[in-house]
Amino acid sequence: MRVAGKGLVSGNRTVNFFFNGKAYMGLEGDTLASALLANGVHLVGRSFKYHRPRGILTAGSEEPNALVTVGQGGGTDPNIRATQQELFEGLAAKSQNCWPSVERDVMAVNDLAAPFLGAGFYYKTFMWPAPLWEKLYEPIIRRAAGLGALSGAANKDAYEKAFAFCDLLVIGSGPAGLMAALTAARAGADVILAEEDSRMGGRLLAEVEEIDGKPAHVWVAEALAELEGMENVRLMTRTAITGAYDQGTYSALERVSHHLPPSQSLKTVNRPRECFWRIAAKASVLAAGAIERPIAFRNNDRPGIMTAGAVRAYLNRWGVAPGERVTVFANNDDAHRTARDLVAAGVHVAALIDSRHDAPDGEGFPVIKGAVVCDSAGRQRLESITVRSVNGEEKIQTDCLAMSGGWNPSVHLTCHMNARPQWNRELAAFLPTPGAVPGMVVAGAANGSFSTAGALREGAEAAVQALAQIGTKAEAAAAPVAEDAPYRITPLWAVPGKGRAWLDFQNDVTVKDVNQAAKENFRSVEHMKRYTTQGMATDQGKNSNVAALAVLADATGRSIPETGVTTFRPPFVPTSIAAMAAGAEDHGFKPQRYLTSHPAGLERGAHNIEVGLWYRASYYPKPGESTWKQSCDREVMMVRNAVGVCDVSTLGKIDIKGPDAAKLLDLVYSNTFSTLKLGRVRYGLMLRDDGFVMDDGTTARLGQDHYVMTTTTAAAGQVMAHLEYLTQVVRPDWDVRFTSVTDQWAQFSVAGPKARDLIDGLVDEDINGETFPFMACGAVTVKGVAGRLFRISFSGEHAYEIAVPARYGEALFRLLAARAEEMGGGPYGLEALNVLRIEKGFITHAEINGTVNAFDLGMQGMVSAKKDCWGKALSEREGLMDEERMRLVGLKPVDHAKEISGGAHLFDPEATVERVNDLGYVTSVGFSPTLGHMIGLAMLSAGPDRMGDTIRLVDHTRGIDTLCEVVNPVFFDPEGGRVRG
Repeated sequence: MRVAGKGLVSGNRTVNFFFNGKAYMGLEGDTLASALLANGVHLVGRSFKYHRPRGILTAGSEEPNALVTVGQGGGTDPNIRATQQELFEGLAAKSQNCWPSVERDVMAVNDLAAPFLGAGFYYKTFMWPAPLWEKLYEPIIRRAAGLGALSGAANKDAYEKAFAFCDLLVIGSGPAGLMAALTAARAGADVILAEEDSRMGGRLLAEVEEIDGKPAHVWVAEALAELEGMENVRLMTRTAITGAYDQGTYSALERVSHHLPPSQSLKTVNRPRECFWRIAAKASVLAAGAIERPIAFRNNDRPGIMTAGAVRAYLNRWGVAPGERVTVFANNDDAHRTARDLVAAGVHVAALIDSRHDAPDGEGFPVIKGAVVCDSAGRQRLESITVRSVNGEEKIQTDCLAMSGGWNPSVHLTCHMNARPQWNRELAAFLPTPGAVPGMVVAGAANGSFSTAGALREGAEAAVQALAQIGTKAEAAAAPVAEDAPYRITPLWAVPGKGRAWLDFQNDVTVKDVNQAAKENFRSVEHMKRYTTQGMATDQGKNSNVAALAVLADATGRSIPETGVTTFRPPFVPTSIAAMAAGAEDHGFKPQRYLTSHPAGLERGAHNIEVGLWYRASYYPKPGESTWKQSCDREVMMVRNAVGVCDVSTLGKIDIKGPDAAKLLDLVYSNTFSTLKLGRVRYGLMLRDDGFVMDDGTTARLGQDHYVMTTTTAAAGQVMAHLEYLTQVVRPDWDVRFTSVTDQWAQFSVAGPKARDLIDGLVDEDINGETFPFMACGAVTVKGVAGRLFRISFSGEHAYEIAVPARYGEALFRLLAARAEEMGGGPYGLEALNVLRIEKGFITHAEINGTVNAFDLGMQGMVSAKKDCWGKALSEREGLMDEERMRLVGLKPVDHAKEISGGAHLFDPEATVERVNDLGYVTSVGFSPTLGHMIGLAMLSAGPDRMGDTIRLVDHTRGIDTLCEVVNPVFFDPEGGRVRG
């Protein structure tokens, strides 16, 4: 019911909404939960397993019961918390996990079968007979599983992702968060203040207290006005920080238009439904407050039983009393504030039951000390409670019970990097471990400081401490005068007695279930969690985990610290996959990565193919070319006779710096790099631990201690991980740092007899044989843009690779392609690139597939005898130097008109085609327009000793059986005159 004159929404305009098909009226600023309570609606849903009636329990994102489905058709949004869903005109919501209605749910029959459906029943029940699992058990379980359901229609909403950067991220806008933000902002720091609620202020909006002699909500408004007037502050409401990650990165979910009609978030409207943020913060202050926990007693899950803090919030913020005759059950002083506020608002408080014998006296309400609530009555709404004291048991008529078992600091984000919180016996709560997240300082209730004055003071101090870590000086102003009452609590986790006392309200986990888990030796909290499903619902046990592990501790005869806590993982609140995948709707899960040249390539008709993590141009067809081979042949001859341009940005690029950079290169490469001169490039081979080839590529020396390593596209991630292993595990003492810059640079190969003319006319520097000889590198300027130039070739032609920052990549590609076309050339794709490299005998991961070593490739000379390298010892094993091993050769068909294929197997012409006679396989093939026939590379037993021999190539899959001549793998320009010319 509404309480006249109470709440921060009093006097607001009315809003019409629908719940379960029935029309209601609320006020602007209401949540669905507060509006339903104002209309006397308490039954809002059903529990997961037993389908017991469920009412509103809390007032925030920790709500386990009041989950509803909002919208219809493609806009259906299930599992929305009524405590967070803001009211808007025409809102339509409905209960879920019930049929045909929430009042008359057929599946409530499960509650009658509760004795057979206890913890772990599914592990014991569905073991036999085995054939019934797929035919009967699994279909029934799958049909019953879940809470809300999607419509099956396409989602019409829009979603976005965004990035933000700041000096200080403040998480939570209660007293501690506001003071932290004010302190940091006044010091000139760039501040982001994130609040998951629609309105900033935290618990201050739900309390009747004063700060500096003015109502708390007025002080909040003044603080926000100051922050809003600062250019260095960003205020983000409806934004929950969902995860803490390495290097000061935080994920956040902003509910952009959940408070607006569905038509305001369609893809046709420039407003998303949600935005997924990645926030990079130099430092952070966690001021996320605390979550009130219930007390377990028999039938403590009836609609009308709520947390005491929530009852106080609905009264003071939304002007709603959840009942006409309220009782309070607590083990701490804080809950007494609820009773006082209710009495002051004219709401009848039947009694306050306090389990402590030294509880304070009531102010206008009776206090029953040393007593507990041991039972409740009423099916779809609370009707009465049973109180047990030294005088026996008595019933009290009540329609709302406000219970409080104490407060749990919101330590979740501090545990996202595998830290564990520390138990505080005095507060009967877990507190965050200092330094759990680098750069994060915790303040206020999240740090166990439950008074307003303490939170204000800690917030200012936390901002000073956090900013000091990043070298910014700030001064903590004197904290405003506010309530500073001590927090007194005597733990009470569960009331002893028969019947089911509920811990996890959503997953229907009881005290008995946890005790049963302990009896069956599931003593670890992680095992108990999975056996009982405690804390595995959408609220992740925010209300119940601590009480459950306390019950487990008691059952196993251990202390709470010895029992420990479960692992808190991101996200902190449920996050839609659509938000995390924003921008990739209607695509596969795998990211689509495009080159900077992609738009220009499409304009030229490029046919793109997926190559590893990238989409690359396979070929660029010209008018009159009906097959890819025609385009490929033209592009190959274009490079051989004029000039071609190919985007090679996908090659891995790793920037390496430090006094020990050369040592690292000598360790990772089989050949020597410490002798590489400044401004030069060298080709290198990397070995795995077992001595087989991992990757090949080039490394350029750009400065005294500055190198840029280039890897193959396929092995970029593998090589990066390999370098990290070597520097963190093998040689952590070396002073060297590296980072991947693959995405930061756009790089293009310019190859062909006219390549120098094209480059020389493009860069500001003079490019000739003396200034830029083969395997040279250096800085250049391209139309005023700083770039890099490398004299290297993967085509066997006179070639360069020119690199510019990625933002200029598309413009440079357009310029290079246009100039190449003027010179009789143009862009070429992967098909032509593959033919060009096969003609020169250059290897890719088609050859270095994990089964070959340097000897097999004819590169044993590249394993330096003057130094050690990673994998060298095992590469020199006797069996790996056997002349009969499969080794690299070239192949060409005896009949030049014949076709050969990759993956085909090789046999002696007289041998039968069977496994025991297999001599090798073909790794790469292509038609060489330069030579006029197909050519290929192969791994052939004793290959170099078979030059000139005839070998039989068999491919049963493609129906190919032909004779080939074994030749040198370098088919074209074996002297290398063209590449050095």
